[in-house]
Amino acid sequence: MFTTKPESGEKITKLGGGVGDAKTPFTERPATYASKSPGPSASKMVPSIIGEDLTIRGNITSKGELQVDGEIEGDIHCGSLLLGDTSKVTGGVAAEDVVVRGHIVGSVRGLRITLQGQSVVEGDIFYQSLAIEQGASFEGTSHRSENPLAEIKTPGANSSAKGFHSASSPSVTSPAAAE
Repeated sequence: MFTTKPESGEKITKLGGGVGDAKTPFTERPATYASKSPGPSASKMVPSIIGEDLTIRGNITSKGELQVDGEIEGDIHCGSLLLGDTSKVTGGVAAEDVVVRGHIVGSVRGLRITLQGQSVVEGDIFYQSLAIEQGASFEGTSHRSENPLAEIKTPGANSSAKGFHSASSPSVTSPAAAE
């Protein structure tokens, strides 16, 4: 009554496109997830997100975009960084693009840095372009540089920056220097 038995040789269409369909391999993303506008944005990766209920003790490195809503005790090196309203970072931050809405205790290095209205930064900022919105709190020094990210990659070049320590040259303070 509702279905009819297919005649021999008639093609059967399965719902969901079929797992074994030779036209769409298993690793290919369905069209519903594809970018609406093909082009450079289609190749961007989905950002890695650290939720507000997560605390990480240790350094984080990513080539892509990172969104932090939780707490990190360590350094962050990534391509693009968004620190959300509930984020708290104790350590150094280095990324091409940095947008701060949360709290950072440590140095911030980036080509383009934006401190939004509710952000709190306690430490030095090394930047090529810096924007500080009304209501943002910043306690430290700011240093303009043509390439602020290159300074952390070369050992010995300002290795005493707050939050960044080179593994090859550990941070040791002599008693005479402490006076």
